[in-house]
Amino acid sequence: MLLQIIVAGLAQGCVYGLIALGFVLIYKATETVNFAQGELMMLGAFAGFACMGVFHLPFWLAAVLSVLAMGVFGVLVERLVIRPVLGQPAFSIVMLTFGIGYVARGAITMVPGVGTDTHTLAAPYRGAAFNAGGVVLAGEQLVVIAATALLCGALWLLFRFTRIGIAMQASSQNQLAACYMGIPVQRLNGLVWGLAAAVAAVAGLLLAPITFVHVNMGFIGLKAFPAAIVGGFGSLPGAIVGGLVIGLVESMSGFYLPEGFKDVMPYVVVLLMLAVKPTGLFGGRASKKV
Repeated sequence: MLLQIIVAGLAQGCVYGLIALGFVLIYKATETVNFAQGELMMLGAFAGFACMGVFHLPFWLAAVLSVLAMGVFGVLVERLVIRPVLGQPAFSIVMLTFGIGYVARGAITMVPGVGTDTHTLAAPYRGAAFNAGGVVLAGEQLVVIAATALLCGALWLLFRFTRIGIAMQASSQNQLAACYMGIPVQRLNGLVWGLAAAVAAVAGLLLAPITFVHVNMGFIGLKAFPAAIVGGFGSLPGAIVGGLVIGLVESMSGFYLPEGFKDVMPYVVVLLMLAVKPTGLFGGRASKKV
């Protein structure tokens, strides 16, 4: 029983971690908090559902096309909506991301016969179960954990060994210096938004077979934000670790504590983290010379 609870918590934490990755990617690149990250996840899930339901594509092809489409969508959002207001007060940009989220939910809601209903994403592994030493583990949860591990490995290779990944890191450290070195900072910012949207789409496609596809599934981003804080808002590994911490705490409290604690405990963990280590588990203390 304990192993099942841990696996369920890890799977949920992986979803939180992937959404938190989007928060951190965009924050490191533009110092902007994208509160529409949960809605990008929701759009990715609906894109997969549309590819399977409307175009009758197999799940894996629908998933790949949905992730690519959301990557392009993220680039367009940065170019058409975010870039024109860069340089304005940070509060204005944050409110703009809230507006993007509301527009996304409203647009899906207006689709007849789709937006107001709850849908099932028919993944081939949905309902599968594996017996591990007498403990039955859900296939959906194991796929989430495995896919998150593969995606984290791919992102590590991107940032460690590719020119574009190294350029993204340089730009996130100091955009002005990167610009002087000939790095196309604005173009990289667009790619970062595209990457964050693609990662959010992966999270949505992994979560949908466990729950359902519906217009309000993006509210899970409210749980991913604490994950980014716990891990350290400037750390990519911290986003995943923070997501796992929040997922395990939520799973354990839902089983061992009275009803209602499950939704409260992630924020209790955030408050404790802010009191003990405000920069998060992997966050470094920032300093500026004046």
